[in-house]
Amino acid sequence: MIVMKKEITSNLIKNLTKTHQNVSDKFKHTISLSGVIIISLSSMLGSGLFVMPTFAADIMGPGIWLAFLIAASIVLPGALSKAELSSSMPSSGGSYVYLERTYGPLVGTISGIGLWASFMLKASFALIGFSAYMYTVTTYFDIELNMMLVSFGALILITIINIYGIKKVKAIQTPILIVTLGLLFIMCVVALLDSSTDLSKPWNGAFSADPLTIAETSAFVFVAYAGVTKVAAIGGEVKQPERNLPYGMLLSLLIATVLYCVITFMMMATIPGEWWISADGSVVEDPIYVFVDAVAGSKVGAIAAVLAVLTMISMALAAILAASRFLFAMARDNLLPQSLEDVNAKYETPHWPIILTGIAMALAIYFLPVKDVAKLASGFKIMIFMAINSCIIVLRRTDNEHDLVAKYKSPMYPYIQLWGIFAGLGLIIIMGEKAFIGAGAALVVGVLTYFSYGNK
Repeated sequence: MIVMKKEITSNLIKNLTKTHQNVSDKFKHTISLSGVIIISLSSMLGSGLFVMPTFAADIMGPGIWLAFLIAASIVLPGALSKAELSSSMPSSGGSYVYLERTYGPLVGTISGIGLWASFMLKASFALIGFSAYMYTVTTYFDIELNMMLVSFGALILITIINIYGIKKVKAIQTPILIVTLGLLFIMCVVALLDSSTDLSKPWNGAFSADPLTIAETSAFVFVAYAGVTKVAAIGGEVKQPERNLPYGMLLSLLIATVLYCVITFMMMATIPGEWWISADGSVVEDPIYVFVDAVAGSKVGAIAAVLAVLTMISMALAAILAASRFLFAMARDNLLPQSLEDVNAKYETPHWPIILTGIAMALAIYFLPVKDVAKLASGFKIMIFMAINSCIIVLRRTDNEHDLVAKYKSPMYPYIQLWGIFAGLGLIIIMGEKAFIGAGAALVVGVLTYFSYGNK
């Protein structure tokens, strides 16, 4: 038993050493702390802010801000754990790297394939999810567009931008994020000063809801925060990653939590009645437009709709960026063909993983019911958060090298990790069979990939 424990510890030390040797050996460090926050927020504030509130309200009613707050408390352990892991293993590949180094290549392959698929499907959903806002824009300006062609056009554009490099991605995301959040902040202030705003509606709605309903809604909105740690997938391209990755992830989680809670609170306080249900009984899919239209009129609402489209595209932009790095990292570890490890000589980006991700997204957009498949991927993401929390417990108990290398240490260890694991398990049980189907699909594909290629 002692010999086995020494062998495990030795392997972990070797893996950590290998990680440090591989860190950023192919990429330049171009992302600062502000860049980490911008990319992280851009990957969250897409469907999570512009589509999800009304679907959450359909479950819980006007008190959805509390569900967002509870979901953030369950995401926090994973963010703290990933912050610690990223400070000791700041490598492109993020969660895949941490799980592969901790549990071995089989688990690494399963997690890498599953994470790539979930990010790819979420990005596909974003490019379809903006259709309600596009309809508002086209109706306002009296033009006709084929939504499928618009989605494919946006996909081609963001794939090319990703090949050009992270600087281009950041340059596009920054103004979109600043203008969008600026407009929403102004709308919240205007709504707060309006005498017709009923602040008691969302407050009473939160604390009068059934606890099981609150838990179900928290499980539903959990995916709104899934992008908070997405930036760890590009850890090999971050300046001072041992500092900027942990603080960037935690700051973006704090900012996103405040934004979700404040905006949904004011949204529900401003608009009377059960406005999230349309006349035909379906759920309203453009809540931000309805909110801005109620506060400032249809002209400003049309501007908000345009910004919503751009923000959703920005979310897909960040998703391709992160998803492609999982394939790159797996190829670097010889679990996928070596061609996926190639870096473009001119733009210094992994062009083949980016192109492959773009092609997979095109197929998903055209053939699959992406909305349903994206929900299946959500269960897998919760399981990844649980596994990341377990990594900290394993490494702290078995690997002295990790303690020496990690520049950031998660507070409240191991209680915060245990909370993340058991709370995540509770969310999976509440989500039901779709969570297990998503995880099962990732498990089967990962095992097949490992034994057909990686194991050789």
